[in-house]
Amino acid sequence: MLTVRRWLVIALLILAAPIGIAGAASVQLFTGETEAQQHCPADTVVWVNTPTGIYHFRGMRWYGATIHGAYVCQKEGDQAGYRATRNGQ
Repeated sequence: MLTVRRWLVIALLILAAPIGIAGAASVQLFTGETEAQQHCPADTVVWVNTPTGIYHFRGMRWYGATIHGAYVCQKEGDQAGYRATRNGQ
């Protein structure tokens, strides 16, 4: 049985672990949709919510609308570990 102290230590270790997406540092993030499209003219530009790593397509509810996010090329985002939304928003 875990004591309260052990639970606290476990919680602190979990909270102190680095949070992020594997390979996210290698993806080119853009503040403007036009800049992203110029970077990858043959690819689809998506909006990635950077804290979650979830991206949204143009026309979706959260495209360009999350507090923290950026435009990326879909293929580069996929390679960086980002993924498309599963609920269609």
